[in-house]
Amino acid sequence: MECTVSWAGATGARSNMGFVAETGSGHVLMMDGAPDTAKPENGGQNLAPRPMETVLAGTGGCTAYDVVLILKRGRHEVRGCSVKLSSERAMEDPKVFTKIHMHFTVTGKGIPAAAVERAIKMSHDKYCSASIMLGKTAEITTSFDVIEG
Repeated sequence: MECTVSWAGATGARSNMGFVAETGSGHVLMMDGAPDTAKPENGGQNLAPRPMETVLAGTGGCTAYDVVLILKRGRHEVRGCSVKLSSERAMEDPKVFTKIHMHFTVTGKGIPAAAVERAIKMSHDKYCSASIMLGKTAEITTSFDVIEG
């Protein structure tokens, strides 16, 4: 797996802390920093997600992918799956994630709660590289709802 991240450079009178990531699969992802009113030269322009937000989003994508795939392989009729992640970070550098909570909402026809619980557990214990990696610094908790539909 490869990825090239390039600084977008300065634009106009204001510093730019935007970055462009080009993935090995040929996709592009923009990232930017938060504005810094005390030191504008160190801040971004709030034009794209922060790098750590993309880490959190990638983790959500990784685990949701697993949950859907596990449920489909179990021949469950999955019609929707979302996961809302909330996190806390360390106060001092490096500001790693210290707590992450993932709340899954799975929609489908006749999906037993036990199947969803099992899929989430399998993702977090065995398949989701991102959450397993983040679990080295963060306490990861999960919850879920199953909606008939």
